[in-house]
Amino acid sequence: MDNQAMFKLTYGLFVLTAKGDGIHCGDNGCIINTAGQVTVDPNQISICVNKTDFTHDLILKDGKFNISVLSEKAKFDTFKRFGFQSGRDVDKFADYAGHYERSANGLLYVTEGTNAYISGDVVKTIDLGTHTMFIARVTDLETLDDAPSTTYAYYQSNIKPKPQTAAPAAGKKTKTVWRCRVCGYIYDGPELPPDFICPVCKHGAADFEKIEVEA
Repeated sequence: MDNQAMFKLTYGLFVLTAKGDGIHCGDNGCIINTAGQVTVDPNQISICVNKTDFTHDLILKDGKFNISVLSEKAKFDTFKRFGFQSGRDVDKFADYAGHYERSANGLLYVTEGTNAYISGDVVKTIDLGTHTMFIARVTDLETLDDAPSTTYAYYQSNIKPKPQTAAPAAGKKTKTVWRCRVCGYIYDGPELPPDFICPVCKHGAADFEKIEVEA
């Protein structure tokens, strides 16, 4: 099978936000690439969230979330803030004033580099192994900007900086490593475990490419 065919599917990119109890944790968010409308009447959407994400646990407990639809105006710093660090370790909204608002459900949504937000109340969860699918009733939504929504392909081509790993010099001894196409993380080893998850951006083995570097 050619797993690269999966990259032909179209994906959007979103900041998923949720809220803790205000004592042990506050507002949090992460990047997801799977969200879509599943029914019109009633208006319902689905999202899929990796179980390792802190935001996943907050949604399981609170049953509410916002998704902020990232547009082609989004900057790489937004992806680093919400995708390359864990809310268990940092406050992702620290030093981010002026780039978010709070919606009627009490949760934050991102206004920088986004074109809409949608609020949802969870009505059903489906265990997908590594991920949970949340089916939610839409409780609020608003258009923020007319800029086109960014796709995963647009992010790869126009937003994410290109990796700067230099090609091995002629005659130098080389070794095989695996580079994450999303964030650039390097896995040092000739074979990448099929169930490997990037420790930085939480993407799976399908998002890694084999490269040769100087040993």
